[in-house]
Amino acid sequence: MMRSMFSGVSGLRAHQTRMDVIGNNVANVNTVAFKSGRVTFQEIFSQTLRGAGAPDRTSGRGGTNPMQVGLGLGIGAIDTIMTRGSVQRTDNLTDLAIEGDGFFVVKGGGDTYKFTRAGNFTIDKLGNLVTAGGLLVYGWQDYGGKAQPDGTYKFDTEKPIQPINLYADDFNKNKRVIAAKQTSYAEFAGNLDATMPIPADLSNIQPEEKFTVPYTVYDALGNSYDIEIQFWKASADASGSRWDWRIDNKAGYTVTAGNTGTLTFGPDGRLIDGGTPATPLTITPDAIKGTSAFNVNLNFTKLSTYASDCSVKPLSVDGYTTGNLVTFTIGSDGIITGVYSNGQMQPLGLLALANFDNPSGLQKVGENLYIPTTNSGDFKKAVKPGSENVGALSPGTLEMSNVDLSREFTDMIITQRGFQANSRIITTSDEMLQELVNLKR
Repeated sequence: MMRSMFSGVSGLRAHQTRMDVIGNNVANVNTVAFKSGRVTFQEIFSQTLRGAGAPDRTSGRGGTNPMQVGLGLGIGAIDTIMTRGSVQRTDNLTDLAIEGDGFFVVKGGGDTYKFTRAGNFTIDKLGNLVTAGGLLVYGWQDYGGKAQPDGTYKFDTEKPIQPINLYADDFNKNKRVIAAKQTSYAEFAGNLDATMPIPADLSNIQPEEKFTVPYTVYDALGNSYDIEIQFWKASADASGSRWDWRIDNKAGYTVTAGNTGTLTFGPDGRLIDGGTPATPLTITPDAIKGTSAFNVNLNFTKLSTYASDCSVKPLSVDGYTTGNLVTFTIGSDGIITGVYSNGQMQPLGLLALANFDNPSGLQKVGENLYIPTTNSGDFKKAVKPGSENVGALSPGTLEMSNVDLSREFTDMIITQRGFQANSRIITTSDEMLQELVNLKR
């Protein structure tokens, strides 16, 4: 009689634990990247009243099965269901979801690495990419200082991971300002009007007798210089025409070489000679600028001379001034790219992901964080998103909880009925004991 009561008690305890897990699942139905739990039961040891008997042909008796009385149930496992939750779009620059397997790598000061699927990150005042709880998000920041031939950036993922900082790091130094690039090349395209008159005095060209093209170049410090190229028709006959050009000194700089030249056009208006001057334009900034002279190679190969308005413009001029960090983007490959006020872009870092042989074996430690266990596998190496069995990133989105409310409510009903049934075992056993006590009156 007492066995049935103890079995009922074990059933109450087990179903209460299951209800606790269900309650936690429902409570976290809107928790970012929450992974639901599941309770499975197993029977515990049974008391054997009689063992099994083998058949005996001599006596003509058949075999008998064992006689056992179960002693209740226990918790078989409380599993973490690691299926991916649905994705919610937020359009927040620092919100990230992982499309597949993998975990973000985070760490606090002096702590061990922790792992999370929750990508609701923010930027602190020092430029660190951090979790909602203030842990630093890890990745790489050394990309070699230049783009690959295909325009992409390759970070050295063989180096140890470091906290991602969008403002400064040991390799790039100050990332809030992008350094200037000195101008080295200027290409022009357009037409020089064939109907323009030849100046009466080539030694004293009047403003209405020439066409001026302005453009801007930059020195190594990012100082800008407004350059003006003056074109005028020098001669013309049945074989074609000749145009001369010149660049004069202006405030802030002097031109010391390559500032004059000649363009020769054929009778069809096409350029014959002079498109690529052999001597580059040399610009010497005033000493107060604090930088040295620099050369600019000029290209006029795309010029023509037809009976049409002058339309020569700079087609391509490299170089740019310094720029301040305005915003940034995060790609599906995990590369964080800064966008600067001068229109330039620069990589700021690469997010790292971790993967485990058995993600369900990770241990929850609160705040959407996990740590490895002896059954999850070790954190061996961080990898780039979208490679080595980890998913790519989905910027501007968050992975939501994988809790299925319909399933949880169904399990809640089943658990409630199981609890009620076990409680009836106890009350019925109590009534039977009461009857036994009442035999003697």
